[in-house]
Amino acid sequence: MLQELSIAAVAHVIQLAVAPVFLLTGIGSMLAVMTNRMSRIVDRARRLETGPASTPEQEQDFLTELQRLSHRARLISISISLCTLTALLVSAVIAILFLGAFLAFDASMVVALLFVAAMLAFIVALICFLREVFIAIRGLRFVRAV
Repeated sequence: MLQELSIAAVAHVIQLAVAPVFLLTGIGSMLAVMTNRMSRIVDRARRLETGPASTPEQEQDFLTELQRLSHRARLISISISLCTLTALLVSAVIAILFLGAFLAFDASMVVALLFVAAMLAFIVALICFLREVFIAIRGLRFVRAV
């Protein structure tokens, strides 16, 4: 009988942990998007830094774009850090759910606080990401009009 209760307790905790695990998958996808954007920013900055400027105006354009890329990189870096923090907090929620079940203590307040902290970190990460996207769009220049 004790083993059945134990299996039931594990099954219940696994049910509780399923939603945070799916959340981790989404956060992982966001991290992949953000790191891809970061690598594109770095590649573009390297191309600009090695490209020769033929006129003083072109040199100023390069410097302006490098400053914009630097700002974008900072925002993406903050977003990546906050998404990583979110993933760590969600992982802690899952671990505490299991610890609370097996060590028989009320983990509800800790789980709630960690989850709220994770969501706040994720919200700020998404705001930084959105800001970076707006900066990227604002910096678009189309040479030929269609």
